[in-house]
Amino acid sequence: MSFSEAAAAEHLGTVLHRLAGAGAEPRGDQVAAVHAIVQPAARVLVVQATGWGKSAVYWAATAALRSQGAGPTLVVSPLLALMRDQVAAATKAGLRAATVNSTNFDEWDPVFEALDRDALDVLLVSPERLGNARFAARLDELMARVGLVVIDEAHCISDWGFDFRPDYQRLARALLATPTASVLATTATANLRVTHDVEAQLGESAVTFRGTLARTSLHLSVVPGLAPLERYAWVADALDHLPGSGIVYVLTVAEAQRLAGFLRECGHHVAAYTGQLDAEARVQVEGQLRRNEVKAVVATSALGMGYDKPDLGFCVHVGSPSTPVAYYQQVGRAGRALAQAEAVLLSSPADERIWEYFATASIPNADDAAKVQRVLDDGPRSLADLEAATGVRRGRLEALLKILAIDGVVAKDGTRWASTGTPYVHDTAKWDALARTRRAEADLMRQYAHGRGCLMAYLQTALDDPAPAPCGRCSVCTDDLPRPGAQPGQERLVAARNYLRGEDIVVEPRRLWPSGAGRKGKIAGPAEGRAVAFADDPGWAQELLALQRVGYGSIPPELLAGAVAALGRWRTVWPARPVAVVPAPAYSVEAGANRALSQHLGAVGKLPVFDLFTWHGEAAPTDVASAPVVAHLERSIAFDAAAARALPPGPVLLCATTMRTGWSVTVASALLAEAGCQAVMPLVIHRLP
Repeated sequence: MSFSEAAAAEHLGTVLHRLAGAGAEPRGDQVAAVHAIVQPAARVLVVQATGWGKSAVYWAATAALRSQGAGPTLVVSPLLALMRDQVAAATKAGLRAATVNSTNFDEWDPVFEALDRDALDVLLVSPERLGNARFAARLDELMARVGLVVIDEAHCISDWGFDFRPDYQRLARALLATPTASVLATTATANLRVTHDVEAQLGESAVTFRGTLARTSLHLSVVPGLAPLERYAWVADALDHLPGSGIVYVLTVAEAQRLAGFLRECGHHVAAYTGQLDAEARVQVEGQLRRNEVKAVVATSALGMGYDKPDLGFCVHVGSPSTPVAYYQQVGRAGRALAQAEAVLLSSPADERIWEYFATASIPNADDAAKVQRVLDDGPRSLADLEAATGVRRGRLEALLKILAIDGVVAKDGTRWASTGTPYVHDTAKWDALARTRRAEADLMRQYAHGRGCLMAYLQTALDDPAPAPCGRCSVCTDDLPRPGAQPGQERLVAARNYLRGEDIVVEPRRLWPSGAGRKGKIAGPAEGRAVAFADDPGWAQELLALQRVGYGSIPPELLAGAVAALGRWRTVWPARPVAVVPAPAYSVEAGANRALSQHLGAVGKLPVFDLFTWHGEAAPTDVASAPVVAHLERSIAFDAAAARALPPGPVLLCATTMRTGWSVTVASALLAEAGCQAVMPLVIHRLP
């Protein structure tokens, strides 16, 4: 054994003993991986299952390199939760570690000073730091000093990865250019396509260590055929029986908040965790779960990668991720130090609408890219100005700018975006292939959710594992489901319906007119409103389907009753009782439904109904920036100002069947305010996301 091999084994043994106890022994390929990393300017990729010990490899490599006089290790990590765990793990491994991220600006200077004194062994950063001028200014100096760069969760730097992140790929390219430091990329969730892509980015000299991705501790189950409301009841029943504490994954922020609220109503100690939580709240919830102070955390994928709780007892998915790879990544949180952990999927056909959105959200539109480039050719623009000038909706515009920045077409100039002069070339073949791949992955997940074969072998096959085999443990192999089995109890089902139909769903008013619209500044008119149902609301699933089937042209009686109940709950916070009801303007048959809703509420509340709006022309555009939507609405909505003068003094109830952007209600509210209405209170049947 050469000196470097001996050093690799010695440092790995020390790190393993500190992290896992004196009896810990290296797994296959761990010593070889450390040995490969400590070679000059090495390029190494490690694809191994969650719990294999990838972090122990890079802590051992760091210790070995530092003992030989190399500079510190720079770890790029995609999640704040993961970075916090990694700082703690590195410290336990005997290394001096710190992080710079968006939540600790006050600590940056002491961290940089420690780097200058060579008093840090490990610096962890998030992918978005490259976009921060203060960090970017130090990057060249830092890269000249580091001995090892670690790109954790490396599937994120691949266009083909299920969780591709433009910011991550952009930073990775900058770091991979280092001629002196070794580079290690690690992931537990890479099929062969992603593996080959990351290898290509690492270069021809890349060495790959890839092992089996089977997880013997996971008891995989699928419970197909549950209605949305039944899934809520199933989880409430299951938490009475599932071992330890765990994570209940959902697909949207709204679902996380709804389900957590219902589970608390059932007496379970749970917390919600989404990307909307601030950093302090995230740390608090992560700590509660780690200390088993909650039975479960109801989470979006924000708590997916890297969260480290070795004794996590279960992962339940209320809604299926769009790919087997994403699903494997999330259930990988469970059972890392347990003989058995439960991983249960409760799928629904409704999940597929969400899959379609995420499948296309990161794929650039060639026409939109051309618009952005034409506008920026005339000079730098802020994001708001760029949105107004191109008509591209804010979320899509931000994603597009990140991709254009990767290709060197645009660059951030302070708070503005600027053209670099490099033309954008749309790789149609590449993006079309990616769309096809994601559709194929969605089909694989659809088959998994229906239990068409051993579940673990199915995940192994999807991940291109070289040796997939029936596990003999999953619900397909054993025909055994965790309690409550195939159906929840009737008592919890009734409780779920009552809870969800009793929710107070607030409709926040728009505050400012969009840049580029005819109206400017603050918006007068709309007050806080209420909705009966939000998004794919499980409490109203059947009624919302019926409403959608008629194009929102006729409101089911149950939803009309729900509107009356919402008014009753809302009454406790009214500034004053409404004095009249006004149907909101709408295109086509929905206008008639708005009138029917207004007539119903007027009759129940003994209030006069004033039909003041008519619609002329086409429907308002969708999936575009706010300014062109508002301009279209101002052309399309006609307001009877003369009739409005007969409105009694006081708040007016503005009734709409649906609401997505809120701009039609906002324009109508502004017209009512200009006619003298004291306040406009929107009531919506279906608040769309």
